[in-house]
Amino acid sequence: MVENKRKILIVEDDLISAEYLKQVLLSEDYDVIGIVDNGIEAIKQAREFKPDIVFMDIMLEGQMSGCEAAVQIYRDDADIKLIFLTAYFEQEMIDYAIDAEAVAYLLKPYRENEILATIQLVFANQKTVAVADIENIILKNGYSFNTKQCRLFKENKEVHLSKKLLKLIEILVKNKNVSVSNEQICTYIWGENKNDRTLRSLIHRIRTAISYDIIQNINGLGYKIA
Repeated sequence: MVENKRKILIVEDDLISAEYLKQVLLSEDYDVIGIVDNGIEAIKQAREFKPDIVFMDIMLEGQMSGCEAAVQIYRDDADIKLIFLTAYFEQEMIDYAIDAEAVAYLLKPYRENEILATIQLVFANQKTVAVADIENIILKNGYSFNTKQCRLFKENKEVHLSKKLLKLIEILVKNKNVSVSNEQICTYIWGENKNDRTLRSLIHRIRTAISYDIIQNINGLGYKIA
């Protein structure tokens, strides 16, 4: 249970998804101050109630996107932590996430353990950003990943990999030190969920292609890159 209730605002235009988020949060004794489905109301509620966290869906009712609302909320109060809710990646969303200093993101469909783990990390002041705020991410054993070019390097020499392997590394790098579920990985790489055998085969290929175990299996949660 949470000793001092943290205030959370849910901005989501899918009522079923919003209610699911709300019930998960209430079960852990977080204070859900409201559910809104548009950017204008989200900004208004954030100004009035000053939540600790805003769960911000990218696609909202009305002319203002969740990204635009998030940037305004951040400008109004930089102490409010923004967690993006999305079903996909695109460059415009990445740019907005950087502008809004988004601390995390959750891919749809939501999973209870991921929701709670993300909140715990946010309150522990550990960034779980969905996007890299720097172009080159330094990994272990001389490896680095260029997020702009989507290329892996070993001591500044490119490691040639297939597009699927690079996309696998990309989604894990953008969530460095945070586990990403099998479903999230498959949706990002193939556009749909795949069986565990297909993903394990891809993981085996990446482990064979590089000189150390860059990808870690987090039992029951998915995979992460260290």
